[in-house]
Order: sequence, then structure tokens, then C-alpha cells
Amino acid sequence: MEVSISKDPSGARRSSNAPRAWRLFAACVIALPLAACAVGDGGAKGASGAAVIKVHSTLKPNPEFAHYPQYTGTLGKRAIVMRLGKKTDPDDPGGIHGEYQFTDTGEVILIAGDRTGQTLEAEESDDGTRIVGNWVGTFAADGSISGDRMEVDDSNPQPFELKLVAAGAAAPSAASPAAKGAQAVNGVGNVVTGE
Repeated sequence: MEVSISKDPSGARRSSNAPRAWRLFAACVIALPLAACAVGDGGAKGASGAAVIKVHSTLKPNPEFAHYPQYTGTLGKRAIVMRLGKKTDPDDPGGIHGEYQFTDTGEVILIAGDRTGQTLEAEESDDGTRIVGNWVGTFAADGSISGDRMEVDDSNPQPFELKLVAAGAAAPSAASPAAKGAQAVNGVGNVVTGE
């Protein structure tokens, strides 16, 4: 059985067999503390009037994802680090999965879906069992990914822009004190400026 994404008559994306996709995640994170938590109310607005993504995840980074390609950038106005790689399941050749972490709070969110050509379609979970958001994006020739993250009903789109971190380069660490002299520059926190 495979997860498939289709559109209902209104044009909204819907996933079938979603519990199977998240069972795969559960196998990866079984030893991690999980909690069923709500993600945003979909209507919350920040001081600028822009929609705000509220996350309340208790997941911790999964060491199995540490070797996956890393991306840094923003989701809405928040900086994130994403680790995203191919699934090893031969029955799911386009399948990808991983996690992303907000650099300001350290909250971890799981992500799984498909890459078809240059198109990314994925779903996210803040507890390893429940789908709480959808991602639709495009991979560029340089490896970067951009698109929108939406609530499960495709509302509240938030743009994301992620750059592939060069092999061997350190991605900014999430929710850790900055090194002396380090400043965040365009979402990258490992840039050290003058003494």
C-alpha cells in the first residue's frame, strides 16, 4: 500500500492511506518522546498582519537523519534547518523523508512525501502519527527548494526558501547559543564576522 495524493472536486489536495506513511515515521522515531500537540489555529496573525506558524512539538532530532543532505533557509519568517533524503524502500523510489527544525526554538517536525522530477509534495507531522501540514515546492538546478507550506486543508500558505548546504559545511545549529562573533546572515547562523 502506498500514500497517494489526489485532488477532490474542489481542487484541494487530499492524501489517502496517510496512516501508513506515518507508521514508517513511527518506526524511525519509536524511541523518541512523542506528544500529540496542536499546530497553530490557522488564523493567528503576527504584528505585521502575516499569518504565524505555531508549532508545539516535543520531538527530538533523529540521529538517523543526521547524514541526510541539509538545507537552511526560512519557513515564513522563521529560520529552519531541514534534513531530507531518499527513503530506502524499493517500493517507493520517489519517496523522501526527514525532519526540519526551527532554529529559534529547536522544535522538530517530521516530513515525508515524494519527489517527482523537480516537484516536492510532502506532509509533516509534529508527533510522528498525525499529519498537520502539506508542502508543495520545486527543486532548482542548484539543489535549493522553494514553495509553500500549508495547513492540512491547504489554508494559510507560508512560503519556504531552502538552500542546500555544501557537503562538509556546517549548518547552523538550532536553539543553541551563538558562537562569539557569530551573526545570523540571511538565515545562516554559522557566518563569523570580524573580531
